[in-house]
Amino acid sequence: MTIGFTRLTSWIFDLNIDGSMTECETAYLDAHVAAYPIEYIAGIDLYNAGEFHAAHDAWEERWMGEVGPGEKLFLQAMIQSAVAFHHLDIGRPGAARQMYVRAKEKFARLGMRTFMSLDLDDYQAQLDSALSWLLSASDPRELQQPPITPPKIRLLAIVDDFD
Repeated sequence: MTIGFTRLTSWIFDLNIDGSMTECETAYLDAHVAAYPIEYIAGIDLYNAGEFHAAHDAWEERWMGEVGPGEKLFLQAMIQSAVAFHHLDIGRPGAARQMYVRAKEKFARLGMRTFMSLDLDDYQAQLDSALSWLLSASDPRELQQPPITPPKIRLLAIVDDFD
């Protein structure tokens, strides 16, 4: 049983045009790249870059293959959360709400606090912060979209076993 989570971060440095360096936190460690399917890691990079449809494609490629039931449910929830943001990007708040609600249902069915090193409590809190406004009216098309900040995926330092 895990009592708490520890986040160890890996840092990279970007060289700016003026020659200065900027420190940036990475989303995952080399250990994650070695342990997890490349489609999962690629989806994280795409998602964090705001390329939600492409993240969906990367995760869906893995989801459609031979994966265990827990990973399948987790990937489906991640796919649906990415698609929710894609629908907002193309002006479809009703479809975004459907995907958001379905993703939340999948995360609840998964019933875990962490999966594939993702802190699901933190991710879902960020997801709720960005998308809960979609639930405030019977028809989200009637709402003015507020400024939103999609979640940033940052994996925990632990490497989980997964099915």
